Amino acid sequence: MNRQDCLALDAKDPLAFLREQFDVPDGVTYLDGNSLGVLPKTAAARVQKVVTEEWGRDLIRSWNTAGWIDMPQRIGNKIGTLIGASDGEVVVADSTSLNLYKVLTVALNLQRADAPQRKVIVSERHNFPTDLYIAESLARERGLELRLVGADDIGAQLNDDLAVLMLTHVNYRTGRMHDMAQITRDAHAAGALVVWDLAHSAGAVPVDLTRSEADFSVGCGYKYLNGGPGAPAFAWAHPKHTARMDAGQLWQPLSGWFGHAAPFEFTPNYRPASGVARFLCGTPSVLSMAVLECGVDTLLAAQALGGMQALREKSLALTELFICLVEERCGNQGLTLQTPRDASLRGSQVSFSREEGGYPIMQALIQRGVIGDFRAPDLLRFGFTPLYTRFIDVWNAVDHLVQVMESGEWRAAEFNQRAAVT
Repeated sequence: MNRQDCLALDAKDPLAFLREQFDVPDGVTYLDGNSLGVLPKTAAARVQKVVTEEWGRDLIRSWNTAGWIDMPQRIGNKIGTLIGASDGEVVVADSTSLNLYKVLTVALNLQRADAPQRKVIVSERHNFPTDLYIAESLARERGLELRLVGADDIGAQLNDDLAVLMLTHVNYRTGRMHDMAQITRDAHAAGALVVWDLAHSAGAVPVDLTRSEADFSVGCGYKYLNGGPGAPAFAWAHPKHTARMDAGQLWQPLSGWFGHAAPFEFTPNYRPASGVARFLCGTPSVLSMAVLECGVDTLLAAQALGGMQALREKSLALTELFICLVEERCGNQGLTLQTPRDASLRGSQVSFSREEGGYPIMQALIQRGVIGDFRAPDLLRFGFTPLYTRFIDVWNAVDHLVQVMESGEWRAAEFNQRAAVT
């Protein structure tokens, strides 16, 4: 595979036009959409409209006239089409951390009611830290055990002690993807519930929460959903669990006014909304919601071309090409692949480790306009968003990586000074 071959692949890519939806800066090869998606071109105008017309002119009337009040459900329904959920089952609210606290609490309350002898929460040792911190706080508060294991050791934890299995569908470090349906079946057979974090899945790989019979799920809006820095997150619960909540058997712990059945009745006592709407808490962030909707719409634009499956096929082609080129052209540079070679186990990112110089190597690449990121202690992480990543971007990224490695450019002092965000 050479540069011309990559250009030829782009020329015949049926999804290539989707890149036109984004404001990708000139001279930048952006491979960090797994951390922050690129700005949709519609976002600036949408925010301007919200600010100048809906807020500036219509003021508080816009909760009704501009549909602000419906944004958590409306955008939730759009996200639902990407993750295998039905209308009315997903809400956009708060952050991933807060939503995880809500759904994990409900899952633990379910098990306390049905199987109080189960005292263990299991997760991956290398799960994203915020998930582990939330689980740690709940375990400490309730006198439970949080047990952290390797990805290959999860099956051995599916026993009579397990209350909740909490996993991120695609690991943020390695890009390894779990078989959601199989793991959920196995956990249910053992009597456990499963909470799935879709932060690195939603908008990147096909997900079907309903067919997988998952119990609860959360995810963020600013990675592959392109919703902007700090975009609101989302939450989903299986209807069988929200039905028990509707029956008064369970409560979610953050009973804010937007989760009330009739918030503008202003009653002193909490009466929860039905279904997943009870997972709402405080007043929605309208400006952030407006940007997130633009981001989600960029994914819906691919629906007529095969939707998430078409995006998945391109994603795998991009990641496979990147792996092959790095190993072919940088094979003697101490880079070790940490992402599964098996495509069925791979998300939409590729990670290489290097014992020496991981951070400055990435900084040198960024200086050249090839933007990925670094995760301590030694991972160079590259994300591939098929909506806007081209095959020529893969070639260019590897070409710059070759130059950085062979020249020793990464050894320069300026690239070895750690910034606050890596």
